[in-house]
Amino acid sequence: MRDWLFVEDHCAAIRAVIENGRPGETYNIGGNSERANIDVVTTICDLMDEMRPQAGATPRRGLITYVQDRPGHDRRYAIDASKITRELGWTPDEQFETGLRKRCVGTWRIASG
Repeated sequence: MRDWLFVEDHCAAIRAVIENGRPGETYNIGGNSERANIDVVTTICDLMDEMRPQAGATPRRGLITYVQDRPGHDRRYAIDASKITRELGWTPDEQFETGLRKRCVGTWRIASG
């Protein structure tokens, strides 16, 4: 499990800390959007199938290959980002799916010219 945050939201949070944060304080920045890695991968596959369908191709989820976890692998990375919301009023604007869609659309436009 990891917390996912749209990059532009991260930049906005840093800006909020610089402009309104108290000197010497620490502010955790999070997206309030925990997802398992497999959920991220399947969401990307589904989004690619929707936005870049391949005639006659099997769904991209079929391309997923599972590998053995490395020894000592952390099962969850999490932070408490409530302080930045409480003290600075900052919350992310994008949800995981909307941010991913925005990033994919922009990338595909660049790649296709």
